[in-house]
Amino acid sequence: MRTQRILLAVVVSMVVSSAMLAVVSCARERKNYVVHLDPREDGGVADSVELWHRSFLPEATPEAAGDDGPRIIYSYSHVLSGFAAQLTDDEAEAMRKKEGCIRLYPEEFLPLATTHSPGFLGLHLGNDGFWSRSGFGRGVVIGLLDTGILPSHPSFGDAGMPPPPKKWKGTCEFKAISGGGCNNKIIGARAFGSAAVNATAPPVDDAGHGTHTASTAAGNFVENADVRGNAHGTASGMAPHAHLAIYKVCTRSRCSIMDIIAGLDAAVKDGVDVLSFSIGASPGAPFNYDLVAIATFKAMEHGIFVSSAAGNDGPVAATVGNGAPWMLTVAAGTMDRAIRTTVTLGNGQVFDGESLYQPRNNTAGRQLPLVFPGLNGDSDSRDCSTLVEEEVSGKVVLCESRSIVEHVEQGQTVSAYGGAGMILMNKPVEGYTTFADAHVLPASHVSYAAGSKILSYIKSTPKPTASVTFKGTVMGSSPAPSVAFFSSRGPNKASPGVLKPDITGPGMNILAAWAPGEMHTEFADGVSLSFFMESGTSMSTPHLSGIAAIIKSLHPTWSPAAIKSAIMTSSDVADHDGVPIKDEQYRSASFYTMGAGYVNPSRAVDPGLVYDLHTNDYIAYLCGLGIGDDGVKEITHRRVSCAKLKAITEAELNYPSLVVKLLSQPITVHRIVTNVGKANSVYTAVVDMPKNVAVTVHPPLLRFSRAYEKQSFTVTVRWAGQPAVAGVEGNLKWVSDEHVVRSPIVIPPAKAVV
Repeated sequence: MRTQRILLAVVVSMVVSSAMLAVVSCARERKNYVVHLDPREDGGVADSVELWHRSFLPEATPEAAGDDGPRIIYSYSHVLSGFAAQLTDDEAEAMRKKEGCIRLYPEEFLPLATTHSPGFLGLHLGNDGFWSRSGFGRGVVIGLLDTGILPSHPSFGDAGMPPPPKKWKGTCEFKAISGGGCNNKIIGARAFGSAAVNATAPPVDDAGHGTHTASTAAGNFVENADVRGNAHGTASGMAPHAHLAIYKVCTRSRCSIMDIIAGLDAAVKDGVDVLSFSIGASPGAPFNYDLVAIATFKAMEHGIFVSSAAGNDGPVAATVGNGAPWMLTVAAGTMDRAIRTTVTLGNGQVFDGESLYQPRNNTAGRQLPLVFPGLNGDSDSRDCSTLVEEEVSGKVVLCESRSIVEHVEQGQTVSAYGGAGMILMNKPVEGYTTFADAHVLPASHVSYAAGSKILSYIKSTPKPTASVTFKGTVMGSSPAPSVAFFSSRGPNKASPGVLKPDITGPGMNILAAWAPGEMHTEFADGVSLSFFMESGTSMSTPHLSGIAAIIKSLHPTWSPAAIKSAIMTSSDVADHDGVPIKDEQYRSASFYTMGAGYVNPSRAVDPGLVYDLHTNDYIAYLCGLGIGDDGVKEITHRRVSCAKLKAITEAELNYPSLVVKLLSQPITVHRIVTNVGKANSVYTAVVDMPKNVAVTVHPPLLRFSRAYEKQSFTVTVRWAGQPAVAGVEGNLKWVSDEHVVRSPIVIPPAKAVV
C-alpha cells in the first residue's frame, strides 16, 4: 500500500512538473507585436531611432539567455512611432508598463479584398483627350501594397516611359529574373516578410493578385489582350505611363499588419505620390486603435493620396472598412461587358448568365436532363457539396452559389461526379451580380431571379431539360453600371457622421495582367494565361489609384483632399440609360452603398470647385469624435489640447458629402470651396431633396474673380413635414455654365445600423 502511495506521489509530481513546464514554456513562447510609442520630441535620425526602440525591450533574464533576447523585426519611423518585435507574454506585460508605451497590438492578418474599363470610364486614346494631355499619369509614382508583381509581364514594359523622378529614393530587390526586373515602369520593389509569414520572399508575385492590381492602376499598353478569346482588345491601366513602386506585404492568403506598416513606412520614405491599398480592414475600430488609419494619416501629411478597398462584406450594412476620412474608400461596381452564356429550358424559357469558360464543343443545341440535387432540402445538396453520381452523371446540374471564391470548386465537384454542365444560381442576397469565372465545364452563372424560375420549372415537370450555349463577349449589357452585392456598405462604425464608402469604381470581371502558372490561371485543357479576370473591391481600388495619378499629373500641387473632392463631386448617379444607378437587387443604390456615385474621370480632372482639407482640419474633427487628447496624439503624433482648439462635429468637416443627423431642430453646417476652374466664375446652389426636407443654402450664389479663391457658405437642413424614420437622401449642386459640383446629403435612418 505504501509502495502504491509512493508511486502515486511520483506520478502526481511528474504531472505537476510537466504542467509547470508547459506554463513556463507558454510564457516564454514568443509572439509578434506592433508596439506603439509616444513620438520622440527630437524626431531622431534612423540609427538613433532604432537604438531608442531597443531601449524599450525588457532586459534579458537568465531564463531567456538562450533565446538571444527579444528581437526587433521592424523599426518604424515615418508613419508610426514604434516598432514590431517578438515578445513573450511576460515581456509584453513588462513593455506595457514602460513610460512612453502607448499600446501593444498583437499581430493580426488582414485579407486581400479580392481592358474594357478605361473605355467604359471615358479614357480613350487620341491627341485631343484629357487622358493623353495628362501624359497618361507621366511622372507620378503609384505605390502598391499587395502580393508583389511579375516584372516580366508585358504590361510592365517601359516603352514611352520617362526615367524615375529625381525625388525618388526607393530601391529594387529583384534578383536575376529572366526577361524582367526594375525599369522605368517598375522603379522600386521590396518584400516584407515577418517570421510568421515568409522571411525570405522576394517581391515576385506568387499569387497573381498584386500583378492584377498593379496593371489595373498603371499597366502599360498591351495589344491583343484577352482571356481565351474573351474581352479582346488593348489592355492598359488607368495611368499607363505612371511609375510603379511595389511593396510585397501579402502572401496568397493573408497580409500581416506588421508588414503592412513596414510597407507604408517605406513608401512614404521612398517618395510615392499615390498609395493603392487593396487590403481589407475590420470595420468599427476607433481610429486611434486602427494602425492602418494611423499610418495613412502620416501619409496624407506627406501629400500622398491613399486609395483603399471598402471591403467585400456586403450587402450587410455597416461593414465598410478603411473608413478614415483621409483615405478614399472605394466600392465595387459593374461595367457594360458580359462574357455571355445562355440557358434554354425545355419549355422554351431563356436566361442569360456568365462564364469565362466558353468551349467550342459544348452542349449548344442539345437539351440534356436538368437536375437540382437540393430538392430534398439538404443544404449540402443545394450548393452541390454533396452529390450522387447516379443522379447527376450526364446531366446539367443546378447549384446554389456558395462563397464567391468557391464557384469554380463547385463546378469541379459537378464535373468529378460526371455532370455535363452546371447552372450556378445566386442566393437571394446576391441578386443580379454574376461572375465570369474560369469554370472547368460548360456553366452559366445566373441571377437569383433567373435561378428561381429555373427551379420552378424543374419542380413543374417530371423530365426537365436544359442547354447551355456560349455567346462570348457582349458589349452594352444593361443596367450598367450597378453596385456588386459583395461591396461593403456604410455607415462607417468608427465615424458614422462621415459618408463612407466615398466612390464606386469598376470591380466586376476586370481583365488585367496575371502571373502565368499561378492559381486560377489554367483551364481544363491546361492552357496557361497571362491575363485574367478577377472581381472585388481589390479591383476597383487600383482603378481609383490610377485616376488619382492622372489628376495628380495634371494638377501636381493639389492636396489629397482636393483630389478626393474632384473625384467625388464629379461622379455619376445615373447609369448609361439615364436612370439612377442600381444595387445588386436592381433597386436605386443608396449613398451608403455607392458613396457619392460612380467615378467619372473625364469630369474629375476639371471639377470646377473642390472641398479642401489639411492636417489641422482633421485634428479639429478628431477632437470632435471625443477620443481625447491622448487619442488624437496617437493618430497625429503630436501633442494636442482639444480644450484649446475649436473642435468640430463630423458634419462640420469640410468633406465633399454631408451627413446630417436631423432630429427636431434645424441643423446648420459650414463649408468652404476653392475655385480650381476659370478665374471669373459664378455658381448657383441647386438643391434636390424630398419635399419633407427643407434645405437653405446661404449665400445661394458664389462669385469667383480668381483661380484658387475660396468662398464659404452654410447649409441649413430641417424637416418640412413628417420626419422620415427610414432616412432621406438628396443632393446639393453648385452649377455654373461649365460645371456641376454635386455633394450628397444624407439624413440617416432614425435607428441607423452602426
